Amino acid sequence: MVLAGGEGKRLAPLTADRAKPAVPFGGNYRLIDFALSNIVNAGQLKVAVLTQYKSESLGRHIATTWRLSPLLGNYVTPVPAQMRRGPSWFAGSADAIYQNLNLIYDERPRYILVFGADHVFRMDPRQMLEQHITLGAGITIAGIRIPIESSREFGVIETDAGSRTIRAFREKPKDPVGMAESPGEVLASMGNYIFSADVLIDAVTRDAADKTSAHDLGGNIIPDLVERGQACVWDFANSKIEGASERDLAYWRDVGTIDAYYDAHMDLISVDPMFNLYNRDWPILTWPEQLPPAKFVFEEDGRIGAAMNSMVCAGVVVSGGTVRRSILSPNVHVHSHALVEGSVLMHNVDVGRGAIVRNAIIDKSVQIAPGARVGVDPEADRARFPMSPNGVVVIKKGATVEA
Repeated sequence: MVLAGGEGKRLAPLTADRAKPAVPFGGNYRLIDFALSNIVNAGQLKVAVLTQYKSESLGRHIATTWRLSPLLGNYVTPVPAQMRRGPSWFAGSADAIYQNLNLIYDERPRYILVFGADHVFRMDPRQMLEQHITLGAGITIAGIRIPIESSREFGVIETDAGSRTIRAFREKPKDPVGMAESPGEVLASMGNYIFSADVLIDAVTRDAADKTSAHDLGGNIIPDLVERGQACVWDFANSKIEGASERDLAYWRDVGTIDAYYDAHMDLISVDPMFNLYNRDWPILTWPEQLPPAKFVFEEDGRIGAAMNSMVCAGVVVSGGTVRRSILSPNVHVHSHALVEGSVLMHNVDVGRGAIVRNAIIDKSVQIAPGARVGVDPEADRARFPMSPNGVVVIKKGATVEA
């Protein structure tokens, strides 16, 4: 089960018309493609994607991209909130599972992977499942080592020295306890879990009957299972993937804010990228549009179509403009004498002649007028557009930016 109902308020305006897991990433992908790729690469081919908030584009992406063979009983299917338990939408992540227990009863699995849909990472859940079975856990939580000073942003997992059993799970603690073997680090929950099916069914059923509960996995279900001694942690540092470097293996990003989303894109474009999209042994999968190759035209004095230290998708035309440290999604057009630097341009963006775009995220189908300036004058930008704390300008889908 993939939890894909997130509203993603902190990613506004990118989530004005779409759910957070449907936000484009890395040119060709959607955020949900990372979780689904890890699950499918591991041979887990019965996947229910639980949706709720503005799910139309997400459902369409899953339907067109993630078609598995029904002949073999495999599927990736979106499951919208259906009010199966009464006239209410999903009240939380635990309630989303409770309202869809019929899916579990139909499939009768012994173990259930419950993954978040909006993180950028690469992992093989089979390794986590093997530990889960060996330890006889009710729930296993994937934990990643982070600096102790960052713990206020995450759910923190505490264990005794040499033990995988969780003795405490605390949301955003003000007084975190470092790991016994590494006091300067804590284990943060990655939002990926493996449940024994009977334990999950019992836990969400009991939670549904608790009128004081927020019906949240992290806030209610996990603390309950920790108290019952049924929760274990899988250390992400033990992950092994063919073709992945140590740095690539350690990579996990929660791109829940504009600055985190922007920084994760910049991680892709260095010579030795922090996260490597080019690992063919464990690919990140999607279904790109059928488009012609990218094209770079004009080679004259002061008018050269070029892109440096950038990622350029199919259908892009750089027509006498210059692109540096940027990601150009399909069908982007950069006209003569335009300059794009340190930016993320989504599908069908048109950058007019002589325009400048710096340090910006430009959503789909935006028209940048000839001579327009984005990311040049912070005060002028702040008056017209949303801007992140780190100064990243965000232009909403379908907007026109005048000179």
